[in-house]
Amino acid sequence: MSSKVTALQIDSIESLSEKTQAYFDLCEEKLGLVPNVLKAYSFDETKMRAFTDMYNDLMLSDSGLTKLEREMIAVAVSSVNHCFYCLTAHGAAVRELSGDPVLGELMVMNYRVADLSERQRAMLEFAIKLTEKPAEIVEKDRQTLRDAGFSDRDIWDISSVAAFFNMTNRVAAATDMRPNDEYHSMAR
Repeated sequence: MSSKVTALQIDSIESLSEKTQAYFDLCEEKLGLVPNVLKAYSFDETKMRAFTDMYNDLMLSDSGLTKLEREMIAVAVSSVNHCFYCLTAHGAAVRELSGDPVLGELMVMNYRVADLSERQRAMLEFAIKLTEKPAEIVEKDRQTLRDAGFSDRDIWDISSVAAFFNMTNRVAAATDMRPNDEYHSMAR
């Protein structure tokens, strides 16, 4: 298995704080691994905490979006951006949450050919437009989401998840961040 996390040679701090070590231990317990993105951020606990706080809020907190829908946004956006790390890690999450390995792979390759609900399709079309042409988002786009059953708060969450993954995709690309090898075989 590969131990490469990024192409950058930034030393992680010698000793993680008690809080960060507890978080890493929790990841190991729940996931069976510490995601390489966390290892990559471990050179600066303040940056890592900002990243994890935002991630946990967007992906795990209460929302009108299911966890699967949020992971689907992560994969669709990452597919547009060709982010190897996020396609691998979040593709595994889609496979696991959906119980459908084929859906996970279709989401990675081209969500438009997947068997999706109208709600999911509208959500992903909005996230992709926000990724590719943010200046072209207009009221009609928001109304399409409302017509598909999303509240204005849900639209905020869709936008925030898409924006977060656009940011993380760019950091992963710039640093050649590599996913944990274990993600490749999860939920298959």
